[in-house]
Amino acid sequence: MAAVHRELVAEAAAAGDVSVVPSLRTLQRAVRQDLSAGERAGLRSGETGRRRYDVYGKRPPTHRTACWEGDHKRIPVRVEVEGQAVCPWVTWFIDVATKVIVGVAVTPHESARDAVLAALRTGISRAAPYGPCGGLPPVVRVDRGKEFLCQTVSRALGAFAVSVDDLPAYKPYRKGTVEALNSAVEEMFLVSLPGCTHRARPVGAHRPDEVADLLSFADFVDALLGWVRWWNTEHQPSGLQPGLTPMAAWEADPSPVEDADEERLAFFALEDDGRPRKISTSGIRWRRRFYIAPWMVGHVGTRVRLRYLPHYDGQIEVFASEGRGRHLGTAYLAEEATLEQRRALSSVREKKARALKADLKAAEKLRRTRYTATTTPGTPRPRRTVTRQQAQAEIARAKATDLAARALPDLIPPRDPPAGWARPRPAPTARPHPGITPDNPAADNATGTEPASDSKE
Repeated sequence: MAAVHRELVAEAAAAGDVSVVPSLRTLQRAVRQDLSAGERAGLRSGETGRRRYDVYGKRPPTHRTACWEGDHKRIPVRVEVEGQAVCPWVTWFIDVATKVIVGVAVTPHESARDAVLAALRTGISRAAPYGPCGGLPPVVRVDRGKEFLCQTVSRALGAFAVSVDDLPAYKPYRKGTVEALNSAVEEMFLVSLPGCTHRARPVGAHRPDEVADLLSFADFVDALLGWVRWWNTEHQPSGLQPGLTPMAAWEADPSPVEDADEERLAFFALEDDGRPRKISTSGIRWRRRFYIAPWMVGHVGTRVRLRYLPHYDGQIEVFASEGRGRHLGTAYLAEEATLEQRRALSSVREKKARALKADLKAAEKLRRTRYTATTTPGTPRPRRTVTRQQAQAEIARAKATDLAARALPDLIPPRDPPAGWARPRPAPTARPHPGITPDNPAADNATGTEPASDSKE
């Protein structure tokens, strides 16, 4: 409003009558009178601020497994993974009616479709060690995350006739149950862990925790799953009957639960390779690597089909390509690298990445021309002046490393083709009209036609 008032004063001053401009307080009172609190908050901080002043309806109560809500959350806690500090991600599903967390999957990096399938697998199965909560929900409510809407997840849920409710983008209140869970886990659990990036720190202490002081990834997953068990069996969230935990609310609900066939659920999260392969004496070749297993002895030459977990190639599941495609067994990667080899390889790749970044930074610095500051009008002067010898030397070095410039295609002329080869016919040449020569353009009228004229006479 102060900026608007300054513009009004400037316009009135240009017109020569400043008395017509109201005072700043009057303008502010008029805006508060005509605009709601939500509209004023939207002008200050955008759509996110406006939503804090909206009124939201509440969905009617339902029974257990009527609907699940799923989401990803970046955990604001640094954990140790093979000597490096990373912030893991969690993918989980919660039952809307009873507030039970039915499925959880944790990854050291940003979640992908394999995390969605793993969380759904743990949620649908009610067998040990997952149950007793679970089953097949009619609807799974998610936002427009590409991991939830990919073809693999849609095909896996479609096999059990589970529909995916794709909510509009940037409307987290449409799945408020899982969003409340995301806030609760951070306020009730994550702030107490070492390495939490949202924990209040003393003034001036900006150095993060050392990697040696952080939780390992396995310890963090164990602590998070322990908190999930506490949430399900001891915590009493709002929205349930007083004194009921999510597990107690689940057991008190008499609604039937539809269970999935464990034989079909065993390969719920697997993708199909799409083409038949054959077992050789070296095993099964997939993605230019071999996979072997003890059960392959005596099955060389058998045609099989492969299924595998998304984003994981350490092992594959082998099925017969004929008949009903029965499961033959699991095959494992042959000659897998050791932990020391993987760490050495990661170190080499990091060194190459740092060297490449340094080269790109140096090249960008040389490419960009910087000019000196000036206080008087004139042509800007470059900061760095290059001599003639330096320019020629750099151009010569570039030509020496350019393989295309060093190529000599005419060094060895091609040989004549054999006499027995069929050769293309030469292109026919256009025959000129008799009497027409390049030196006699006037012969165009040899046919007796008159030249074209722009006149209508």
